[in-house]
Amino acid sequence: MAPQEEPLAGGNASGPVVRIGETVRKPSTPTTGRVAALLDRLHAAGIDVPRHRGRDGYGRQVLEYVPGCVAQELLPLEPQLLTRVGRLIRAIHDASPAYDRVDGDWETLIPASAPDLICHNDLAPWNLVVGDGRLVFIDWDGAGPSTRLWDLAYAAQTFTLNDPARDAVLAAADLRALVDGYGADPAIRTALPDAMAERTDAMRRLLLDGAANGHEPWASMHRAGHGAHWEAATAYVTWHHDVWSAALA
Repeated sequence: MAPQEEPLAGGNASGPVVRIGETVRKPSTPTTGRVAALLDRLHAAGIDVPRHRGRDGYGRQVLEYVPGCVAQELLPLEPQLLTRVGRLIRAIHDASPAYDRVDGDWETLIPASAPDLICHNDLAPWNLVVGDGRLVFIDWDGAGPSTRLWDLAYAAQTFTLNDPARDAVLAAADLRALVDGYGADPAIRTALPDAMAERTDAMRRLLLDGAANGHEPWASMHRAGHGAHWEAATAYVTWHHDVWSAALA
């Protein structure tokens, strides 16, 4: 008798994701082997990441199922939790391998300028599981070359500046909590407001281009409302640039 498969939410870009027992099964990609090696490296450095368990009889990735609540359902996060998130992102960056341009092809959706580090590239509340004392980033399929600043800019924006209706002063306090947890140096703090605006706009343009050219899953996501969200988020992050700068100074 085949094991029962429980469909899991998410998987906008990675295809159908299911749970079987204490494992998650999802489609393999050309970079699955390199992502598995990255997860092993991070785990060896003491970072809590989903363990990669190889592939099943259908060729799908087999990963540890991490129980808990997705952080997206808890927003806005408490400052103490945001500080923990920032600390976790810093640990991931510190333990990640430097990017060598001859180490193989990666599939980076929104590339950074002058990448020098292998990053997750989607450190967002919809990819963070909170529960039972654990704080675990999942969905590493988009990992690839980036920079600390570009990866942190996206994480900082999605965790703290992703609600265009929120009071900017309150959002700025959350931003500061996450960046303080990261231990960002003055150069990163100064560069973050511009980087967040650029990274948010890059997501807006990805969805807009997908809609214009019929590229999936971006075209469907744009129609479902993601395009309107990122349009508003880009305006919000850009308009309050000085508020973010003051909070990070």
